[in-house]
Formats: sequence, C-alpha cells, structure tokens
Amino acid sequence: MTTIDLGMPAGASIPPGPIADAITASVESHGEKQTALKAKDLKTDQEVRWCPGCGDYVILNAVQSFLPSLGIAREDMVIVSGIGCSSRFPYYLNTYGMHSIHGRAPAIATGLAASRPDLSVWVVTGDGDALSIGGNHLIHALRRNVNMTILLFNNRIYGLTKGQYSPTSEVGKVTKSTPMGSLDHPFNPVSLAIGADATFVGRAMDSDRKGLTEVLRQAAEHQGTSLVEIYQNCNIFNDGAFELLKDPATGPMWTIPLEHGKPLVFGPDGASCVVRDDFGGLRIAETNQVDASEIVVHDATREDPSYAFALSRLSSQDLRYTPMGVFRSVQKPSYDAMMAEQLHEARLEGSGDLADLLAGGDTWEVQ
Repeated sequence: MTTIDLGMPAGASIPPGPIADAITASVESHGEKQTALKAKDLKTDQEVRWCPGCGDYVILNAVQSFLPSLGIAREDMVIVSGIGCSSRFPYYLNTYGMHSIHGRAPAIATGLAASRPDLSVWVVTGDGDALSIGGNHLIHALRRNVNMTILLFNNRIYGLTKGQYSPTSEVGKVTKSTPMGSLDHPFNPVSLAIGADATFVGRAMDSDRKGLTEVLRQAAEHQGTSLVEIYQNCNIFNDGAFELLKDPATGPMWTIPLEHGKPLVFGPDGASCVVRDDFGGLRIAETNQVDASEIVVHDATREDPSYAFALSRLSSQDLRYTPMGVFRSVQKPSYDAMMAEQLHEARLEGSGDLADLLAGGDTWEVQ
C-alpha cells in the first residue's frame, strides 16, 4: 500500500469512518501510484479550446510542466474550477477534476480538502469568477487557511461572455457593458487576499515562465491556502492589458521583483528602490538619493500582514510600480488539519455521535 503524507500535525490522524475507508479503498484500487511523471503524462486527449494567442495556453503549459516536479501521483491531484475561460483547465489536465459552478470553486474545494487531506487540491478561477459572484467564498477560504492552491487568472475583463468589464477593470474602462467608461474602482486581488489574512500570496505574469514556475513551486509547497494572481492577456477583448510590464523597454522600469532577503531595488541599473514613508507605509525613491540602510529588504515571512499589504498598494491601476513574486508566506495551522484533530479528539472522548449531538443541549419534544 502506498504511504500518504496527510500534512497533519504530529499525533493527528484521520479518524476511523467513511473518509478513512475511502482513502484506503482508493489507494488499494490503484496499487502503487506513478509519481515520476512527465509533462506529457498530464496532457489529455481533449482539444484545447481557447482563442489563438490566449495567455491561458502559456499558463497551461507551465502548469503541466511544473506539476511533475511535485512528485505527486495524478490520482492524488484534483483541479476544481468555476465558470470562465480559465475554468476549462480541468479538461486539459489528466488528473481528477471538477468544472463546478460560478464562483463556488473555493467552497467545493474546501469540502474536498477538508474531507480528503491526502489530496493536492488546486482551484483555477478568473477575476470575474473569483471576485464578483465568488468573492465571499474566496475570502472565507483564505481566512480559514484551507490547504489548497488557488490560481486566479486576471485579464481585467469578462472573456467568456464576450467583453464586459470585470471587478479588476480600470476606472473609465470602455467595454460592451460600460460604453461610457466604468465607474467602479477595481479590486486589487493581492490586497484583498492579504486583507483576508491569507498565509501565502503571490503574483506572476503568464509570459514569464521562470517567474511563474517559481511562484507556483512555493505556493504548492505551502501548507494552507495559497493564492497566486496571474496576469493573463486576453488578446480578443482586452489585448495588451499588461504590455507596460511585458515590454522589454518599459517592464524593468515598472516591475518590482520580490526576492526574499534581498533589497527592493529595481529599474534600469537599479535606479529605483522601495523605502518606508513617514507613516509606516512604503514609497518609491531614487536609489542614489537615499542611504542604503533605508532601502527595504523584502521579508515574505513577516507575521504582521501590514508590510505585505503596503507592498501590494505600491502599484496603481495603470500598473506602474507593480511588485511581482511572493508577497507573503507565513505558517499557521490549516483548517483541514485542525478539523481532523477535532474529530479525532471527539471520537476519543465519545462525543462524536451525530445523533447525540443533534438531540443534546437545547432541544425538546413537542407532544
């Protein structure tokens, strides 16, 4: 039988019952699982149906190439998606998967991760799916710290429904649903996640294969909820949305690389840097105008989320001064591990009988 690392606290285990039986049956039915995978092992026979030139192709290829490095069998991976262009992902990865309903992928993944801690659970969603109808589900998954990885594709538009403005579209954005320009101030997904006290938050670009893979690696290794915002180009309805950061001539000027333990210096010849302002926040300065000791050294492991939040607020909706990389990576107990521990203790104490719980306490019979 294959040994499974459940990622649970020392001394904790899945209590006897249907969950444990299902895990045992799954392992026994598959026998020894293949963990030495290649990218081709994760490709399906389904036709990839995105618009030619869509950034989703690049992300799919990066994920298919990256997942084998985790050493996890295909049977132990699950991809859960909602509704949108990005949510076709489960069809194209040869793992277990579920194409769920609009905005509810984090809720479905929460149930799965909590009941099957032996699985590597991934959520693939978009800016509309996650931040509009699914906003409440997203923030509660983040605050609970359920052990799953959320990939949020942000193209700043509704692509599947043909070009309406989304929760991340810029103020003044002219679309089919905002012909005179959007009046809504956009969400900053990274700020939102840090505000919900997410334990891992990162950002990457679809076309930056190396940077995307590194953020994905750290997200996958994290115990708890990981959220990775991926800037993704929709070349049909919002082409060039991130060109300022992608263009070799302007990208280095406006992109702030986040590397743990390294000073936040960026731009041509390191001309710009990040320093603290007079109110405890962060601001941009010219490197040759400040002392080296004033330059902020990036610390993704800082427990207090205020630093990571301040970092996320450096960028504006025009994308100037955009940090890319891992903003925050801290360790806290995950919801699924704590739930398993609680169930285990309840059974040991003899208080885990559902009928007794339902009939106990403030209940009475009406004759």
